Amino acid sequence: MALPASPPRTYIDVHILQTVPPANLNRDDQGNPKEAYFGGVRRSRVSSQAWKRATRTHFAERIPPQDLATRTRRIGAALTERITDGTGLDDAAGARLASALLARLKISAGKKEGDTAYLFFYGRRQLAAVAALVRERAAELSALDDDELAEEIKLMPVQEKFSTGHPMDVALFGRMVADIPALNVDAATQVAHALSTHAVELEFDYFTAVDDEQKKEEETGAGMIGTIGFNSATLYRYASVGLHQLRHNLTDDEAAVTAVEEFVTSFARSMPTGYGNSFAHRTLPSLVAVAVRPDQPVNLVSAFEEPVSVPSGIAEASARNLAREHSRAMRCWGDAPAHTGLCHTFAESGDTAELLKTAFGEPLAFPQLLHGLRAHLTDTLKQAAR
Repeated sequence: MALPASPPRTYIDVHILQTVPPANLNRDDQGNPKEAYFGGVRRSRVSSQAWKRATRTHFAERIPPQDLATRTRRIGAALTERITDGTGLDDAAGARLASALLARLKISAGKKEGDTAYLFFYGRRQLAAVAALVRERAAELSALDDDELAEEIKLMPVQEKFSTGHPMDVALFGRMVADIPALNVDAATQVAHALSTHAVELEFDYFTAVDDEQKKEEETGAGMIGTIGFNSATLYRYASVGLHQLRHNLTDDEAAVTAVEEFVTSFARSMPTGYGNSFAHRTLPSLVAVAVRPDQPVNLVSAFEEPVSVPSGIAEASARNLAREHSRAMRCWGDAPAHTGLCHTFAESGDTAELLKTAFGEPLAFPQLLHGLRAHLTDTLKQAAR
């Protein structure tokens, strides 16, 4: 069946302001919070990889595991388990069939037997489909010699199973396989490094731990002494999802819209877990704004090129800067978004509320923001199909 016409370029920009207390969300090679210089001052930074990982982990809290992907070097062991489960084959025979199937992909082997040279991102249903190619004939195929087995496997659509039926997270974040361009999936999502809207200073927590048994013997001194680097910040977070690319990856309109909704939910509610037990840093955003654009993604980090420097109320001052920057961009370039949505926790009246309303529309509860976004994207895809 032919697919409906491809939708025009449609980008969903997600802008978030989130205040984090003393924390070390994402450490550098020295164990300290990552930083960047922007606008001439040092800023707190959380890498895009860290927040994409947190977003994917948040997916798993709400979506059945079989509908998601996993990323591993140990695809051989995972495939072996799928093949041997219920077929009566022992692990050695299952591993031989798994190796023969994966040999068709020509993925570079890793240093450890059975590992790939790099992480491979695949859907769990995709792997099950590959295992299904041999499961019914497992005993027959395992009795063949290596050359005969390779000839049989050549007739099986191994690569095709990994090239279709992509799970939501592969469709969103893409997949690159340097050895096999046919297995590449263009990411539908771009995620920026989160930056503090203001200057920060690296601080250190000096801690000691008591040896309980040492205390019983009336010995003095600490059992352990150490330091942990930390900072605190109001972060500007940004991501953009290309609906047109997402629909291409998933080949289904409703699945694409659902994936956008799930991404916005998880991106807003997730948090990297670095030193989570030490700092209990989990917070919710002060502001989430979405803008659906037909032209290009627009990161509004320029709102904070001049660092926010108020003595208090940094989050609210940041929100005002963000609203002004968005309004200025619309006036200058004349490309108003096709749809906007806003959720924030600031006072319902006053300058901040008015500026945000002018820039992004009436504030909504987060579930209503998602509902409005879903309705708009569904309508966009329906119009494209006419």
